[in-house]
Amino acid sequence: MSEQNLEYPKKTCSVERLVTVPEDVAKVLKGQKTATRRNGVYAYPGEVMVLEGKEFKVDALYSQTLGEMTDEHAKQEGNTTMEEYKEIILAMHPKMPWLPTMSVWVHEFSPVKN
Repeated sequence: MSEQNLEYPKKTCSVERLVTVPEDVAKVLKGQKTATRRNGVYAYPGEVMVLEGKEFKVDALYSQTLGEMTDEHAKQEGNTTMEEYKEIILAMHPKMPWLPTMSVWVHEFSPVKN
């Protein structure tokens, strides 16, 4: 682990698994999705994910509770409102309760300019 990553916990998954849902991949490629929230750390800042041959660099990683999310955060996720984001997440994870105090890891990313 590099010094840059000492402030973050150990990864629970890999950058290749950061964005895998086909609809989300399409949103990233169109520039509509610039962040994803996970229950663990999938990538550290500076890591690169490749989607359909295009590279995206992880720019930021931070913890956030579901209750702190706003419509602007939902737009980062490629949705129009928090309610839409919440409905999509609960449909993907039917047994998951929506708890405002639940912490998630936010991975913000941007296209790599070649």
